Amino acid sequence: MKVSAICIGRPEKVPGKTYKTGLNKVPVSGAVMVDETGLLGDSVLNRKHHGGRDQAVYGLGTIDLSAWEDELGMPLPPGTFGENLVIEGADSRSVRVGDRFETADVLLEVTATRTPCATLAARMGDPYFARRFNAVARPGFYCRVLRQGLLQTGEAVTFQPFAGPSVTMPELLQLRPGRLREEERGRYLSLPIGERLRALIGG
Repeated sequence: MKVSAICIGRPEKVPGKTYKTGLNKVPVSGAVMVDETGLLGDSVLNRKHHGGRDQAVYGLGTIDLSAWEDELGMPLPPGTFGENLVIEGADSRSVRVGDRFETADVLLEVTATRTPCATLAARMGDPYFARRFNAVARPGFYCRVLRQGLLQTGEAVTFQPFAGPSVTMPELLQLRPGRLREEERGRYLSLPIGERLRALIGG
């Protein structure tokens, strides 16, 4: 695996909306500093649902982007879905909570999955895109930063699978916290999940 693209966004107005977003991200060249809050220079405007230490970096795999290109029938440049990081050879359908991605400087731990929102639907020009996003089930993965440092396009990435219970990104995408049985709740709370999801589950 290697870093295929690093993307950051600037505040831009959402088409058809009155608010701005940092969703529209574009690839950058050169090294980018990553700390506990994310990529230096990246804009996160809706902090109720995005950003924070447990959602500091949003990643996708090249396998995901390729599959989405086939689904939508058009080329998709890195950053289309608001991802900060594209990892060559990664597939978010098989990425699990607790998995880690490591470069020479940076260590990331997967904490949650992306859920579709109205801003993403507006970006894709499809008011029903959330349904399509859920059906395709290639949602990407949020990570916390366990070790900060410089991230560089083209550098090698080491994948470290989580040794605990297996919960994939598609499973999280379909999760309905209010419908969990007690034993299921305990299983999820035993994972290094993000605090937003932990609060919804009741931990």
